[in-house]
Amino acid sequence: MTRLAPLAILAGLGLLPLVLGTNPYLLNALITTGILIVAAMSLNLLLGFTGQLSLGHIAFFGIGAYVSALTSLGFDVDLGFGLRVVHEPWPAAIGFPLAILAAAACGWLVGRLSFRVRGAYFVIVTISFAEVVRLVALNWVELTQGPLALTGIPAFTLGLPGLGTWTLKTKLQNYYLVLAVGTLCYLIVARLVGSRFGRAMRGLKENESLALSVGIDATRTLTIAAVISAGMAGAAGSLYAHYLRIIDPDVFQFSTTVTMVIMVVGGGKGTLLGPIVGGVIFGMLPVALRPVMAPEAQWMVYGLVLIAILFMVPKGIVPGLAGLVRRRTAPASTALAAEVRP
Repeated sequence: MTRLAPLAILAGLGLLPLVLGTNPYLLNALITTGILIVAAMSLNLLLGFTGQLSLGHIAFFGIGAYVSALTSLGFDVDLGFGLRVVHEPWPAAIGFPLAILAAAACGWLVGRLSFRVRGAYFVIVTISFAEVVRLVALNWVELTQGPLALTGIPAFTLGLPGLGTWTLKTKLQNYYLVLAVGTLCYLIVARLVGSRFGRAMRGLKENESLALSVGIDATRTLTIAAVISAGMAGAAGSLYAHYLRIIDPDVFQFSTTVTMVIMVVGGGKGTLLGPIVGGVIFGMLPVALRPVMAPEAQWMVYGLVLIAILFMVPKGIVPGLAGLVRRRTAPASTALAAEVRP
């Protein structure tokens, strides 16, 4: 049953627009929630499987958004000393892999700087890095337009030889694009966690001294995890930029990182389905509350729901449900064994 759960969730998400209809408000909420779920899955790779908390994870998200947007819009920047960089617009589909590579490179840099000491130092470095990137986006007006925002970002265009091209402008098309990218990220994380490298990550989280004693290179393992995590966050940022088609320095808001952490912790960190379940709950909860209460009350309920979840299932929703299923099935298995015992 546990193995069928991801397929059931995928089928349910695939059929959801058919059940809800083409309501643009609900589709918009589902798309933005899906993008945040992809970012939460990337954070879970660090927080859940290596135990490293990145409170500046929004930096990689924002870098992916800006790199993808600038790739598709083009730019003309004077770097000084007689150097001028002129870039002609490229298709948005090229900006997507470039966003992943740029965010992954920044993840490598942050990892190399902080994983030799780890702990609180990694948290501080990630927060500082996110603030530096935000200030660059705010003040480098010639490149990023600063607080005026980058506008007119083109939508993704997909094409197959002999079949033509499709510009993904509608909300329904973007929904299935986000679902496809999220599914791919889930499969990557699942394959990674189940590999020898994944066992090394969990070993460092559970008992670092023991992991080091059996030859695991802690700095290398954590840096690779940071690179993959940052690349996935960059992919989410690219989806965000080409869906909204406008971005500004507010994309680096710290509250978005907090939302990612809530999704991971509430759903169950260190589990594959945790960020998805937590993301759906905490992404759609404001949508459900908006028609019935004021914004201030919404945040109060949001916090109370998180507190209630952590009190009832301290490890998160997914581990809590898995434990409940085991407790329900264990007596039946024991009774069946007793019946067949000679």
